[in-house]
Amino acid sequence: MAMASQTFQGALDFAADAAGALLRDLIDYAGLFPPASLDMAAAVANYHSYLHSDWNWILGRFIVPATRLSEFGTAFAGLPASTDGTRPTKWRLSVLLGGDPVADVARIREFNIRMAGGSAGRSAAVESVEVKITSVAEVVRLSGIIPTEFEAYFEFPLSGCGDFIAAVAACGRRAKIRTGGETADKFPAAESAVEFIRLCGAANVAFKATAGLHHPLRSVHRLTYQPGSPSGMMHGFLNVFLAAALLRAGMKSELAVHLLEEQSPEAFHFDEDGISWREHRLSRDEIAAARQGFAASFGSCSFTEPIDDLRSLHWL
Repeated sequence: MAMASQTFQGALDFAADAAGALLRDLIDYAGLFPPASLDMAAAVANYHSYLHSDWNWILGRFIVPATRLSEFGTAFAGLPASTDGTRPTKWRLSVLLGGDPVADVARIREFNIRMAGGSAGRSAAVESVEVKITSVAEVVRLSGIIPTEFEAYFEFPLSGCGDFIAAVAACGRRAKIRTGGETADKFPAAESAVEFIRLCGAANVAFKATAGLHHPLRSVHRLTYQPGSPSGMMHGFLNVFLAAALLRAGMKSELAVHLLEEQSPEAFHFDEDGISWREHRLSRDEIAAARQGFAASFGSCSFTEPIDDLRSLHWL
């Protein structure tokens, strides 16, 4: 990511600067899920193309329900073999657990064994799991089922989230926040999102976000891809992840709320060594540390929308 006046020198140059530290591995691809709701073959083909694009360093994991791992394997095997001499690629997956987590974990283990050898210059492995819960007790129960070799993200209600985050911390697991959806009521207030992030930071709990973060800056967009879809105010992924890094660096919650509500691109400044929002600045090292151990990624059913927006703002 660079200012408009900066000469473009290729994706690798951007990946090495401060904004590159913010964007690296940031977007988990969730093309199977609304509002895109693609079939497996289309979602797998998209991820394959993104892996071979100039912006593959921004691409995170492929998100798939545990019950569809076999279907994924079929689509994966059907991809064309590489003919350009590129090095082998390893697909990283994050799996959503369903109503039978014991069976889902067994599926994941079998999948990882079967896919480890790879074919046509590709392999695939589940690295993390995600699960939606409604009670604190489920954190402890499911932590006993999910092997510690997998990162485990727990999604829970934002109301009273402190108890959930404390339980996640005690189990050495991670948290997940839903930042949007197909209706306006699915988008949490900025104050609620900041409180979630602040509590995660205080408890040393890493988190990821999901839904509603197709655009870098807070702005109004259609809530689905359907003709005539209602519009609503959406959080920006730049706002969310910069707020997380600044909260981790000591920013007060009230200021972080203003950052989540910021809509002006002129309020942000990027250079090789850091990123600023108004008078508040983060160094490249601070950003990298926040991403590595705290603000992990966000799931999006579109990879191209975020990239196109960043490029239109001259930030890529």
